[in-house]
Amino acid sequence: MAAEEGRVRVEVAFALPDRQEVVMLEVPVGTTARQAVDRAGLPARFSELPAETFASADLGLFGKLLRDPEGQRLRDGDRVEVYRPLLIDPKAARARRAGQG
Repeated sequence: MAAEEGRVRVEVAFALPDRQEVVMLEVPVGTTARQAVDRAGLPARFSELPAETFASADLGLFGKLLRDPEGQRLRDGDRVEVYRPLLIDPKAARARRAGQG
């Protein structure tokens, strides 16, 4: 099933350690990655997280971090990924583990 003319089909994905949601959207041509995340309704789907989590999260397309999610126009078939903030710096975590061994 094709998207209507002037619209594109995209996915917005977010995951916690215990569950994931992929939201399928049909949005107007010219919609940005950040706008698609806003339209996906993730705060309602993940009510245990503050809404700001999604408004300020880093975003990516197919595993590649977007430098400008507010300016990145989406194309048909794009998958926008919402990244969770790191709770601890990976280098600090490795150093802590190395010190315990």
